[in-house]
Amino acid sequence: MAAATPAIRNPCPPGACVCGRDALEVDPFADCRILMLTRDEERRLVERIERASDYADLQKVCARMQAQLGVVLRIAPGPNEVRTVLGFDIAFEQHPGLCRKTQQAIPAAVRRCLNDKPAIAYEILDAHSLFGAGES
Repeated sequence: MAAATPAIRNPCPPGACVCGRDALEVDPFADCRILMLTRDEERRLVERIERASDYADLQKVCARMQAQLGVVLRIAPGPNEVRTVLGFDIAFEQHPGLCRKTQQAIPAAVRRCLNDKPAIAYEILDAHSLFGAGES
């Protein structure tokens, strides 16, 4: 009995995305785990991010994304004053094969989570010493 091959994401229409998927398919040593993030799995991931209960839970989701897909999502206060969730820098580090739509959907889910649960936003600010806990 042959082992089931994991489902991979359908390719984006030509010219619609600059994800670099072609380079992944050509390079035999490329990390292709990101291709396992199908549209259904992405939907489940977005729902999971939106359900995060606190900052530690959100960090766990980010750590699992890095372990399972090889992508790193950075969530940090922006360089300017943070008045709303739009003031946070939420972005992926460069990774070939990461679809443009995914690069928009996941950070948008994080913003919705922070908007729905402001305590998480305060925890992020506190984790980056923006409340002055370490100042004398």
